[in-house]
Amino acid sequence: ETKKRISKLAQPKSIFVENGTVIVTLQGTIGRVAITQYDSYLDRTLAIFTNYKIDINKKYFAYQLKNKFDLEKKNARGSTLKTITKEEFSKFEIPILPLNIQSKIVQVLDNFTELTAELTAELTARKKQYSYYRDTLLTFEDGEVKFESLGEVAKIQRGASPRPIAKFITDDKDGIPWIKIGDTSPSTKYINKTAQKVTLEGAKKSRILKKGDFIMSNSMSFGRPYILNIDGAIHDGWASISDFENKLNSDYLYHYLSSNKVQEYWTSKINSGSVSNLNADIIKTLQVPLISFTEQERIVSILDKFDTLTNSISEGLPKEIELRQ
Repeated sequence: ETKKRISKLAQPKSIFVENGTVIVTLQGTIGRVAITQYDSYLDRTLAIFTNYKIDINKKYFAYQLKNKFDLEKKNARGSTLKTITKEEFSKFEIPILPLNIQSKIVQVLDNFTELTAELTAELTARKKQYSYYRDTLLTFEDGEVKFESLGEVAKIQRGASPRPIAKFITDDKDGIPWIKIGDTSPSTKYINKTAQKVTLEGAKKSRILKKGDFIMSNSMSFGRPYILNIDGAIHDGWASISDFENKLNSDYLYHYLSSNKVQEYWTSKINSGSVSNLNADIIKTLQVPLISFTEQERIVSILDKFDTLTNSISEGLPKEIELRQ
């Protein structure tokens, strides 16, 4: 299926492909391979493969293309595959086997693809279940619990960037971890290490945080909370939340900040005002339900099980899907 359709007026300006056409993405995530399941029109961000000069199983051809890109990514050594040209595609070499052998290879790989699709569907369902229980457990009626603003129960600050930053980046083992968006993973709640460090002088011009503090991006993917598993320094693209331990369990706060209710609150504040990012003043206004530590821990014990099942790299469904792949 597609998210969008075009009018008949636009069709002559687009490229028509028939059902069963092999296509590959050229922008965004480069090298995603698919076979169209209906007649459709494509934009210029896709490569199209048609008019084969030899007999070849299209699924076998698609699997070979995917394999090529997987190898390219594996050999990139940290760099990102930016784009690929028609000329580079034309130099690709793939082994051509008898059609019956191609079909057998496709049959084996299709079985694995089906298994992975089932696990992915299970993961999607688990995420919905986790989201439902999180929002249910963290929703309280007026008068049922006491609410206080996050600014009252925690210290909220914006990061700072020493400039020019290149002057303060260091390989010295005594350097301070320099926390960037690239050091985060959408599937985990902790930041365990950083790719770069800054000098102590650079850290002093930044914002130094301790293990256990929270950070949230204030622009790209704003509002996603992370807990520091290390001491480190943050630039002005981050906001920090600290000194909340007297009233809030850190895992309870993590689940609350991750809830749909809070994420919608951030979006409403940014969309309704003249601000374009999630600044410290907005974060301070968030109302937080204050319940006993015993009740906080009970809620955390339930939600952590879902979090592990859906998001952990080393446990649960994502690990199973990785092993299948």
